[in-house]
Amino acid sequence: MKREGLISKLFRQGHEKREQEEQAQKQAEEEARRQAAEAEARRQAAEAEARRQAAEAEARRQAAEADLRRRAAEAAGIRQEAEAEARRQEAEAGARRQAAEAEAQRQAAAEEALRRQGAGPYEVAAPGIAAAAEALRKTAETQPQAQRRVYVVKTGDSLSVIAKNQLGDAKRWPEIYELNKAIIGSNPNLIRPGQEFVLPEK
Repeated sequence: MKREGLISKLFRQGHEKREQEEQAQKQAEEEARRQAAEAEARRQAAEAEARRQAAEAEARRQAAEADLRRRAAEAAGIRQEAEAEARRQEAEAGARRQAAEAEAQRQAAAEEALRRQGAGPYEVAAPGIAAAAEALRKTAETQPQAQRRVYVVKTGDSLSVIAKNQLGDAKRWPEIYELNKAIIGSNPNLIRPGQEFVLPEK
């Protein structure tokens, strides 16, 4: 009986030991699975964070490229505007230069014509001015002496200076010349201080 009880006791102990070992193994397996799950979760979280950071970096890169394109477009627009403005100014300068050259040629031709005729530059008058001045002269001659506008020539005067100061327009000098041709003579450039000129109406 003692032997059978000892065998039964040993059997129970062996069974309990196996149960403990199985339980420990199960716990170890569960712990391993838990750790594996946590590791997988950490890996997925790390991958998600890496994707997020990559997406943010890509967004920043695209924004930087868009900003560079915008600035390049603005710079190109400013450059084109500057080039257009430069061309416009160059065209205006060319037009002014051509006009100045044409005016210089016209004046040179007029002076050459006057030189050949032996007359001063005041001999050239615009068409119709001489006739208008002659009519003014006749009108002035018919006016009473008290109503006539008289100007006394001063040192440094010229017909254009007198016209500018008294009539407000230097180009009206032929009117003064035609009214006072008898006093001035054939050369309107030769006027002397002290001469009295009849002036046309303003």
